Amino acid sequence: MAAKQVSLFDTEPDPWDLDAREDRLVGTVVITTGPDRVYDYLVPDRLRDKLAPGRRVKVPFGRGDRPVVGYCVKLESKPSGSRQLKEIQALVDQQVLLSPSMLRLTQWMAEYYLCPWGQVLEAVLPAGVRGQAGTRETLFLAVPPDVAVRIDELKLRGRQADIVRHLAGSPVPLTVAELCAAVDCTPAPVQALRKKGLIVTETRRVAGAGPAEIRVAREEHLTLEADQQAALAAILNPIAAGKHQTVLIHGVTGSGKTEVYIQAIQEVLGHGRQAIVLVPEISLTPQTEQRFRSRFGQVAVLHSHMTDSDRHHHWQRIAAGQVQVVVGARSAVFAPTPRLGLIILDEEHEATFKQGEAPRYHAREVALRRARDEAVPLVLGSATPSLESWHRARTGEFQLVSMPKRVFDRPMPDVATIDLRLEFKDRRRRGAISRQLQNAMNDALADHGQVILLLNRRGYATHIQCPSCGHAMRCPNCTIALTHHMTDDKAVCHYCDYEVKAPTVCPDCNFPGIHYGGLGTQKLEAEVRARFPEHKCLRMDTDTMDKPGSHEKALASFRDGHVHILLGTQMIAKGLDFPNVTLVGVVNADTALHLADFRAAERTFQLVTQVAGRTGRGPRGGRVLVQTFSPEHPAILAAVRHDYARFAENELPHRQELSYSPFNAMARIVVRGPQEQTTEAFAQQIGIELKAAIAAKELAARILGPAAAPISKLRGKYRFHMQLQSADGPGLRQAIAHVTGTLKPPDEVQWIVDVDPLEML
Repeated sequence: MAAKQVSLFDTEPDPWDLDAREDRLVGTVVITTGPDRVYDYLVPDRLRDKLAPGRRVKVPFGRGDRPVVGYCVKLESKPSGSRQLKEIQALVDQQVLLSPSMLRLTQWMAEYYLCPWGQVLEAVLPAGVRGQAGTRETLFLAVPPDVAVRIDELKLRGRQADIVRHLAGSPVPLTVAELCAAVDCTPAPVQALRKKGLIVTETRRVAGAGPAEIRVAREEHLTLEADQQAALAAILNPIAAGKHQTVLIHGVTGSGKTEVYIQAIQEVLGHGRQAIVLVPEISLTPQTEQRFRSRFGQVAVLHSHMTDSDRHHHWQRIAAGQVQVVVGARSAVFAPTPRLGLIILDEEHEATFKQGEAPRYHAREVALRRARDEAVPLVLGSATPSLESWHRARTGEFQLVSMPKRVFDRPMPDVATIDLRLEFKDRRRRGAISRQLQNAMNDALADHGQVILLLNRRGYATHIQCPSCGHAMRCPNCTIALTHHMTDDKAVCHYCDYEVKAPTVCPDCNFPGIHYGGLGTQKLEAEVRARFPEHKCLRMDTDTMDKPGSHEKALASFRDGHVHILLGTQMIAKGLDFPNVTLVGVVNADTALHLADFRAAERTFQLVTQVAGRTGRGPRGGRVLVQTFSPEHPAILAAVRHDYARFAENELPHRQELSYSPFNAMARIVVRGPQEQTTEAFAQQIGIELKAAIAAKELAARILGPAAAPISKLRGKYRFHMQLQSADGPGLRQAIAHVTGTLKPPDEVQWIVDVDPLEML
């Protein structure tokens, strides 16, 4: 029997077959757990009127058609063809979760930060929203239209007649409880009517009551001074024109930037639009929230310390247009404001605006992209702008506005350095607080002022070492010294949370005189309590501020004067406004100055300048003492003089000479794995392929590495990294995407790409 001949053209549609040429509605879907690509699915007729881009859908995926959840990102009509498309099975949500502008933003993020689009979509939507936290499934009842028109013919009696008539007259479906309360009956007759088919049901998820609304006494706007008026005018011009403009406000600490933000937002609200205000630390959110609630009626807060249900509640209010101002940390840049009019990043220089996990976005760059796309102004504010923003302002991309004076002509605090090298030579002095700093604290406290002490190191002792044999206590999972924490008398790794009982003798040689060295905030707190027993002291770091509401409680206690000395890590250096603080002490300005990071000097300058700005904000004035082993370092000298321009002029030529940001685009690739040789070999392979791809594109780029990372082992994984620099940012990202798109690492070896990296360790 002859084999059946297969036509080469069996797969082509007949051009005269009208059914074959009929258009189909096709949904483009991004699968969050699948490969980094989009998939087309057929939209069934039952979903045609309900589905829209930005909604989640359930679709069959893979050969086994396992049901998975994805995001519909596009709908379009396509002519029928030979390719058989699977159908979308169901809608997951009752509403559109992502607007068209947000879909564009997430697609840009995926391309720019070299991250799967599905991963970006999951990051943009809070887990509480995806999981519908704080909602419950509720049954709603209604009367079908065909029943409503023939109620009299049904000849129902008693409660059943009352139920049907009431339900038919209701403009919206009712719950069983609402219906029974209105008709004064039990659920029994309702159930009987359901069995007869005279009442239809629908199950929906209903939100709970949500958190209680915070009420704050209303305040009037303040009168602006000349510098503030100039800054406000720079923001109002693009608002009035309805166009995008990025305004960088370089205002010294205490210059009144927040009041400028508030009055700009008032103008935006007058146009019927909404504003987003981003702050770098959760510790700043309560203070900022209260400040804005005192001026505006509807304020919502978004940050990671909220419960999922509270976050979902605020998200829903924002999406419904019920909120005027959104205040939050970096993820609030994705707030679903339907009528966005202004975005503000306060303390725009802060590294906390950079996400540490994929997608490794920077909120400043995302805000800039969103503001451009939605044609609204973006305001960046800082006393110590990032050199990236400063350079963009000096080259004309951003508009630079200076606010060089404090409000009410209050003077900047006097700043002096204390040379710790001289203190170290004085054998009579031991401890974290020098004689000069102690005397200044005594004077400030005696005058009923308050004191802030900054030490950017947690724990009690930062290293444990035997003076007899030299053995140092290190984390077995990381190339990191263990930190002694006095609270539980444990030695702890701050990277992987490994902990062990603090030793009393050397684990290697049993020498009883093991040495606990270095200085952390716990040790500083003990010293302060010993030297100032009559004054109440409070420590703020991640060890003490780990409970919900702890930031608010601590800052309120300090603001009310119950605490006289506030000490802690960098969380106390940012944005806090306490007029009674008359002295700030930087216990050791060198903690980050000599790290293997090209931004070390910039971060030191910013930290010292910012914490210095916490004093002298009231009529009593203030002073700052900076303890350092490097008083002659340019970053320290510039901070002492409150001279940002001097710091930038000194630092930028070094950056340009070495092709660092802001003069070149940068990316960092980190490879990690349990076997050192295998991990290094794979890193070398990536390096070879990258060099080949860059050469093929004739791209002018610099590749450093691969080499062992400064922290060469972390959480049990060996780490190798390479750094890439080029003036052609898009070309560099294309080369990286070309190589990494086909990478197949050995078992247990992982790699990440960090575009525009801030963390170099």
